[in-house]
Amino acid sequence: MEQKTIRPARFLEGKRLYLKPISLEDSRDYYEKLFNLESRRLTGLQRSYTKEQIDKYLEGKVHETSSLLYLIALKESDEVVGDIALQDIDSFNRSANIRIAIDNSSHQGKGYGSEAMLLLLDYGFGIVNLHRIELNVFSYNERAKHVYEKLGFKVEGVQRDALYYNHSYHDSILMSLLEHEYREKYVK
Repeated sequence: MEQKTIRPARFLEGKRLYLKPISLEDSRDYYEKLFNLESRRLTGLQRSYTKEQIDKYLEGKVHETSSLLYLIALKESDEVVGDIALQDIDSFNRSANIRIAIDNSSHQGKGYGSEAMLLLLDYGFGIVNLHRIELNVFSYNERAKHVYEKLGFKVEGVQRDALYYNHSYHDSILMSLLEHEYREKYVK
């Protein structure tokens, strides 16, 4: 009897990629990506984690209602290229924080981050009914800042010397996108 291959769940689909809910089966890969030096630098990740801590973290994400965590996968091959999260969802003030990480430099600069961001922004403004989505980007990550501005995010302020990384202090830039700005740019 032929064994049937189970297709990964595709929560939100774009032209070249899709977002899928993260599960405990993804724990090993998620754990290993935390040790990618360039991803750690771009996200400002300083701590190290054990596999057990990651298992517990992902287990908690399954039950949490104030954040959504997805893996970014290529439609053509199902290869996971990063993760994206809508977190600190505040239904009273209709706001949230968004963060993204494209794991490998071979996947960066191809528009995957922009496509994934647009999928989750559309979901955030259209389904979750948010009014404001914010993010932080470190001053040394000029490429990401440029992408966020291209997507419509506006700089709100700078948290001076907010990150101590690799023997230096770095600013954290607060950016946001409002619902009407998103709709004017993307919803026809």
